[in-house]
Amino acid sequence: MDVRHLRYFVAVAEEQHFGRAAQRLHMAQPPLSQQIRQLEANLGVSLFERTTRKVELTAAGAAYLARARQILASLDDAAREAQLVAAGSVGHLTIGCVGSATASLLPTLSRHLATELPGVEFAFRGEMLVPDQIEALRTGAVDIALLRPPVTDRSLAVEPLRDDELVLATPSDHPLAALAHVDPRELAETDLIVHSADRASVMYSVVMRLLRDAGIQPRIRYQVGETSTLVTLVAGGLGAAIVPAPVSALTLDGVTYRPLRPTTTIGLALAYRAGRTEPHLTRSLDIIKTLTATKDAPPQHLSPQEPRG
Repeated sequence: MDVRHLRYFVAVAEEQHFGRAAQRLHMAQPPLSQQIRQLEANLGVSLFERTTRKVELTAAGAAYLARARQILASLDDAAREAQLVAAGSVGHLTIGCVGSATASLLPTLSRHLATELPGVEFAFRGEMLVPDQIEALRTGAVDIALLRPPVTDRSLAVEPLRDDELVLATPSDHPLAALAHVDPRELAETDLIVHSADRASVMYSVVMRLLRDAGIQPRIRYQVGETSTLVTLVAGGLGAAIVPAPVSALTLDGVTYRPLRPTTTIGLALAYRAGRTEPHLTRSLDIIKTLTATKDAPPQHLSPQEPRG
């Protein structure tokens, strides 16, 4: 059995004429007639009733036509699907984001991915701490992670995206909110809200190092796992928090963001299982890298209040 036999048979059945079918297939009539006779010999049945005026399907031919059309449609669908897969236009991906990327980047990123790759099904997990992202990448629960380095797992490929400044999120009625910028040494008498130490948060380590280098003993009031919860507690007046500047996309009433001086930055990177080369994955990585490049980074908004000092 040859797929060509099926295409030849369908053409003759639909045209009910060998000459017209041959023209449709861009071939001579004698070879077409020979191929149909060969098909009938292989099947052991007559597919057509032939007269000098027309060609009609037998009952066996009519039944075979329905199946032949289904087979050819399936083959065409398979070819289209293979082409889409090769082009990276279909598939499924889950993307996990740290809290700051969830707040500032995920809305724009999800829209761009849906526009550029409408055939790819995306799922998103926000507010993930880096240890949870690494474990999710290992198990396959997440395909791509937007995280804060460092990452030491050699089974993962890690590509730096950009550096984000650290800023202070402070209650709007706090004296520090009136400053143009804040020196970490000015936090010695301030209650602080930080990411969880017991969950090995990268931000916790960065903040503790920053305060240690400033020579102060931090007054930690709360430890939380989610960035949105952290900012909500700041809005409630329960303390201040050092966060990446993109967190300022969470514009809650009662929260003011102020730059830290001297400037301190923290990296943002994407990670995925090393060796993965699926086209829809690589296309998604390219879109993320373009969107998060420094020159295209979302603006790191600070509070609109006019600072003093």
